[in-house]
Amino acid sequence: MDLGGRWLAAVADDELRRRLPEVDLDDSVWEAVEVPGQWRLTPAFADSDGPLLYRRRFEAPEPGTGRRSWLLLEGVFYQSDVWLDGDYLGETEGYFAPHAFEVTDHLAARREHLLAVEVACHPQTDRRRKRNLTGVFQHWDCLPASWNPGGIWAPVRLVETGPVRLANLRVACREASPERATLELDVRLDAPGPTAATIRTRLYRSDGPGDDGVESVRVDQLSAGENRVRWRVTTEAPHLWWPHALGGQPLYDLEVTVGAAGATSDTARRVTGLRQVRMDRFVTAINGERLFLKGANLGPTGAALSAVRADTAAGDVTLARQAGLDLLRVHGHIGHPAVYEAADRAGVLLWQDLPLQWGYGNVRRQALQQAARAVDVLGHHPSLVVWCAHNEPFALDLPPGGRVPPAEAVRFLGGQLLPSWNKTFLDPSIRRTLERVDSSRPAVSHSGVLPHPAWGTDSHLYYGWYVGDARQLPGRLARWPAIARFVSEFGAQALPPTDDFVDAGRWPDLDWDRLGRDHALQRHVFDRHVPPGDYPTYEQWREATQAYQARLVRRYVETLRRLAYRPTGGFCVFLLADAAPAVSWSLLDHRRQPKPAFAALVAACAPVTVLADWPAERYRPGERLRLALHAVSDLRRAVTGAEVRARVSWPGGQRLWRWGGDLAPDACVRIGRIELTLPTDARPGPLRVELDLQFPGGDPVRAVYDSEVVVGPSSGRRRSLGKPSF
Repeated sequence: MDLGGRWLAAVADDELRRRLPEVDLDDSVWEAVEVPGQWRLTPAFADSDGPLLYRRRFEAPEPGTGRRSWLLLEGVFYQSDVWLDGDYLGETEGYFAPHAFEVTDHLAARREHLLAVEVACHPQTDRRRKRNLTGVFQHWDCLPASWNPGGIWAPVRLVETGPVRLANLRVACREASPERATLELDVRLDAPGPTAATIRTRLYRSDGPGDDGVESVRVDQLSAGENRVRWRVTTEAPHLWWPHALGGQPLYDLEVTVGAAGATSDTARRVTGLRQVRMDRFVTAINGERLFLKGANLGPTGAALSAVRADTAAGDVTLARQAGLDLLRVHGHIGHPAVYEAADRAGVLLWQDLPLQWGYGNVRRQALQQAARAVDVLGHHPSLVVWCAHNEPFALDLPPGGRVPPAEAVRFLGGQLLPSWNKTFLDPSIRRTLERVDSSRPAVSHSGVLPHPAWGTDSHLYYGWYVGDARQLPGRLARWPAIARFVSEFGAQALPPTDDFVDAGRWPDLDWDRLGRDHALQRHVFDRHVPPGDYPTYEQWREATQAYQARLVRRYVETLRRLAYRPTGGFCVFLLADAAPAVSWSLLDHRRQPKPAFAALVAACAPVTVLADWPAERYRPGERLRLALHAVSDLRRAVTGAEVRARVSWPGGQRLWRWGGDLAPDACVRIGRIELTLPTDARPGPLRVELDLQFPGGDPVRAVYDSEVVVGPSSGRRRSLGKPSF
């Protein structure tokens, strides 16, 4: 029975809180709210931080003989206390996992009922020691700091079972090969007393014939209360699930049925895939096949999860696959269920962060519980290949606008170099919990901590945005190869195509404070790379920010692809799409309109491509041009008979090169080098490097790099990545 729809709600005060469960409380003047929904979507609570009191009257039939009834809250942001007919049922914490309470006696006692829920999602006033494990929903650059996600965001239902309830079904595929695959099942069963339970398991292809599959039966003696039962299901000659770059995505239905007293008591179903995941120094292998992971960070589909459409959430996965990406990093949150279902079908791998971002107080017990619940909720998805406990575990509270106060800079540096409670104690304990409850995939303690013998993991590199220049990237990686083993964040902000919130008519006197506070714009950083004051119109500045972002993304991807497996296991650009109107690092705005950087990413991620060292920003007549050339192939077959042509042109001159040969599967090959000395009489103007790759059975590939010839002393012009060409 679905209890969604129209509820009544009021902001809590001491008197209302005491009287909330009372059946005869007059709530006729309370506001109507929709459940599922976040309370800020209701105009009366658009600025409220709660707590909010919810009430819902309903009628329900009495449970049948031997049947049990349960109240199921599928998602509450973030904490709640629950009453039914004046009786306290219990509390909940954690937004992404369901919570259930038995209500058999309540439904047997009467037909008319009152459900009352107090929901709290307190603002995190001390953002260096947060208590709510809500991740990016309450502390992130890309959502307004004032946003509150509180509410009953997922369905509320009454469900009925027999005497034994199947409270949880955890599924993990640890071993898979062409010969056999094994699923590990961990089930929690709730029994009213000592009971003999028959557990039937059926595993069959989702798209196969109805009589195909594996079946097993076991009998267990249960005691009163919660019981845990673990077993394995093995299938011979399985159809393996692969990432889309390596193969197909056959899925299996797993059905577990519990019988008691000669009748079916409860049933649970999961859709899963059979595959094996291994990771060594951030190089990932699926079913024994290594794969260089080309990816992007995926933020929430929308700020209000209750308002997210399933097709929109699934659409982000489709866009990632169309862009040639293998991986989405679900950044700092647990996403909409449609994301995981779409990734399973599309063969897009997922790096799953838990909802921990930046600094927390003493939340260890709750964090460990929620880590285990994340495995319960998501562990059956074959697309999920790695857990990450905590994103950037530094106690930071950065102001909007990109300006880092000296005290915060010291905290960040100290967080990288020194032990801390979050990084040294909280995160490893979460990782160990993930490894204990899910041995089928790797887990890492945190993301964005520079390599260190004790705690380093992947890298967040922002050369060209927060620090330095993107042209420094190859040199930094050469001097410190460990930071290249997996780069899970890089990028630059750019104005979005859907920019009505900017109020561009005020140019150049935009409301910079509002844009920084509510829409993520970092004016202080733009002033270093694409200063607004250099452009007479808003449209010119918008185009320049987009060109800068596109060029930077291309630069990073090309640099990291040349380091594939030596030592780089992959990358994730920050960020695929916006959750709300923003001037952010996204490649797609909140309406999913692409910025030029999206096309740059698609081109740079082509399965077969040709790359050159990036030329200097400018050359003078008589200077030497030296550029190494590489060809990269992600294909699983050799590319034979490939031909590369190169052309360097400048005003009044050009030079041509040609190479031929074969490309090994899944490899980066050094082709040769472009070397020339510009004539001493070369005229000033554009200098262009053009590369063309052709091979039998494949589409031609083209890459263009622009520079310029200058005469006389340096112009003093600021360094810029300029405008990309493809």
